Amino acid sequence: MRRILLRITFPLIITSLIQIPLNVVSQIPDGVIAFSPEEIDDVLVNPGIGFMTFQRFNGDKLNEGSGWTEGFPIEYQAFDGDLTNKDHPATSIAYFRVYWKFVEPEKGKYRWDLLDQALDSAVSRGQSLLIRIAPYGTGDERDVPGWYREMVGPNKKWKYDNPVNKWAVDPEDPRYAEYFGRLIKAMGKRYDGHPYLEAVDLSIVGAWGEGAGSELLSKNTMEELVDAYTESFRKTPLIALLMDEKTNKYANSFGNVGWRVDCIGDLGFWADDQNGWTHMYDFYPQEIIRCGLQDTWETAPLSFEICGTFLSWKEKQGYGVEDVEYIFNESLKWHISSFNAKSSPVPEEWKGLVDEWLKKMGYRFVLRRFTYPEVVRKNGKLWYKTWWENKGVAPIYKDFLLAFRLKSDKDELVYTTDADIRAWMPGDNIYDDAIFIPIDFPTGEYEIQVAILGVQDRQPKVKLAIGGITNDGWYKLGKVKVVD
Repeated sequence: MRRILLRITFPLIITSLIQIPLNVVSQIPDGVIAFSPEEIDDVLVNPGIGFMTFQRFNGDKLNEGSGWTEGFPIEYQAFDGDLTNKDHPATSIAYFRVYWKFVEPEKGKYRWDLLDQALDSAVSRGQSLLIRIAPYGTGDERDVPGWYREMVGPNKKWKYDNPVNKWAVDPEDPRYAEYFGRLIKAMGKRYDGHPYLEAVDLSIVGAWGEGAGSELLSKNTMEELVDAYTESFRKTPLIALLMDEKTNKYANSFGNVGWRVDCIGDLGFWADDQNGWTHMYDFYPQEIIRCGLQDTWETAPLSFEICGTFLSWKEKQGYGVEDVEYIFNESLKWHISSFNAKSSPVPEEWKGLVDEWLKKMGYRFVLRRFTYPEVVRKNGKLWYKTWWENKGVAPIYKDFLLAFRLKSDKDELVYTTDADIRAWMPGDNIYDDAIFIPIDFPTGEYEIQVAILGVQDRQPKVKLAIGGITNDGWYKLGKVKVVD
């Protein structure tokens, strides 16, 4: 009969069965095993990090050429059961960006079915969903909802009248914050804390919801729009566009708000028309500091989007390997966790660079050392010490359970710890604890295994960069004998 025990927690300070002499700190006593798992060099597809699909899901066909789609409801492709993304990394996140007009075609009547279908599709393809509801784009077909346009009138010339991404409506009209904010609040009431909602973009103004002109908003309007998100999403992370110092500092003051940028890779897309100005040299490095966002990565996720596509980098911009390496390294310096390549293909000659980038993006956990006794008595404690290294550039932001398992052919004991792995920053981390062995647990030899589990289903979710993985996602660490 298989016996399973879940969660028995003990204080971190424990008394071991084997006393280690104080004057032999550097030695491992007899009867104690110190195991170092083999590190692997694989690209790991893990929750909340890496590439994402855009308006698509794992297994779908990519965009052709250098173009992409956004803002409109997803056109679902037939799925043949193959999750492979040709010329694009496997992903754990799907990104759905849709305009307000499609979610609220009639005042107060929301098309939640659009979001529900996207969430269900993401889950079926092994992904979570990141969402942006943009207030409008450019052009009549990307305008605000028809009922709102009728309410506020046809004028489309406002204080921010940039030819590329101008305001489509006046955000200072109190009806804008009232009605757009009402949609965001309704979305938060329905979806906040959904286990497969990865994050929500904090999108308040400007074409595509990218925040252009946010610096012109009055304090009251800016705060009302930001508050619609921060008051409605207390569990699901928010990701704010890099906008202006006033707006980003206000949003960042709420703690669970990360940030994103939408033009990673601009080394000169429009430099000829802008006196040499670029995002990568003249905006991002400086604005991250001015907006006080340089340390946000410690508590909230950073998600970046490609400028153009990889094909436009290669064919239009003429980027070479050194350019791509520079762009990737800058994003790592800023502590990137996830990346939207707009579901466009990665050129063959850059796939190796992308793989190395993916191994550093977000978190990457390596168990360096696991120390434990060879023998443990029933009704006693199996103490252990662990040393971990996070070889990524960011922590994990959602709650998962570090767990150990004692397993034989007939019995198993699963022990979930109280470790908060969200605190495992890049570099070294330690966690020491003990597993209580019940008095009625059968004696015999057991294999000790480790895994990082989902909170809800208690199944392995986070892959480790070590060998020894079992068919059900646990990692083998060694043998222990349970005796009377």
